[in-house]
Amino acid sequence: MEEGGKKKEKGVLLMAYGSPERDEDVEAYYTHIRGGRKPTAEELANLKARYRRIGGNSPLRRVTNSTAAKLEQKLRSEGSSVRVYTGMKHWHPYISETFDEISKDGITELVAIALAPHYSKMSIGGYQDSVVKANGERGNRIKVSFVDDWHLDPVFLQKWKKRIQEALGTKFPGEDRTKIYFLFTAHSLPERILTWNDPYKNQLLESSHELAKELDLPVKQYGFAFQSAGHTSEPWFGPDILDKLKELGQEGWKNILVIPVGFVSDHLEILFDIDVEAKELAQKLEIHLERTESFNDSADFIEVLASVVRASKAAW
Repeated sequence: MEEGGKKKEKGVLLMAYGSPERDEDVEAYYTHIRGGRKPTAEELANLKARYRRIGGNSPLRRVTNSTAAKLEQKLRSEGSSVRVYTGMKHWHPYISETFDEISKDGITELVAIALAPHYSKMSIGGYQDSVVKANGERGNRIKVSFVDDWHLDPVFLQKWKKRIQEALGTKFPGEDRTKIYFLFTAHSLPERILTWNDPYKNQLLESSHELAKELDLPVKQYGFAFQSAGHTSEPWFGPDILDKLKELGQEGWKNILVIPVGFVSDHLEILFDIDVEAKELAQKLEIHLERTESFNDSADFIEVLASVVRASKAAW
């Protein structure tokens, strides 16, 4: 492309939830999540304790930055001059901060992709609202295309199937596969989103059913559970993963493979909710619990994102 903005300059914005990297930043981060309301001392202490259990901080920002760099390299190797950026919903670099860089680089067309495959107005819609606001504050000079969801992208499903098969071979070697329960999980959201005809829950089940079909799993051998429901008075999607483990234990299951199909990167909900909390409960229940490896910045995930970009409305 010619310099000086004579031709279209294209960019990709990868958006993630965000996570603090220092203990002293946890309160500000938590306050942002709560829309400006500070957490109670007890809530803050609980969140800090969770971060300490996973080593002090989440690898989310590092993984997201690495993913962006590798995706840019991948797309450029295919002949594109695209630039790939990262923006966070609840921590630095905020999406609005990243837009300063995007604008400075002269990007005229942008594909915005939240690093969560399943759409909800409450979750993905929030990322998109931040993009619209940031672009508007800068004169709407950039043509933005959103990827709402990619939960049935063929490469996404193919790479998930591969990860599940790898987990079976390395974490349940020699085990009769019919004696392993496959538990798909994702972040919980309030049930009221169903009144909006929100597709989130159905999309999660679609991904899970497609993978179960690919793996030839009978209905009795797989199911779904949710993680991190909010502590509010309204009902959230369930069952919670811990309640589901207790139920499966009562049914006699001794081997469970957790498949966090709603997540792509290691972060608090993977490293604490599953690797610490769920595993501790499983041990008490005398259940052998394992999980699939996260995509993180792997070559497999770069292929997934390249597929998503190619299939986007921008028609690259």
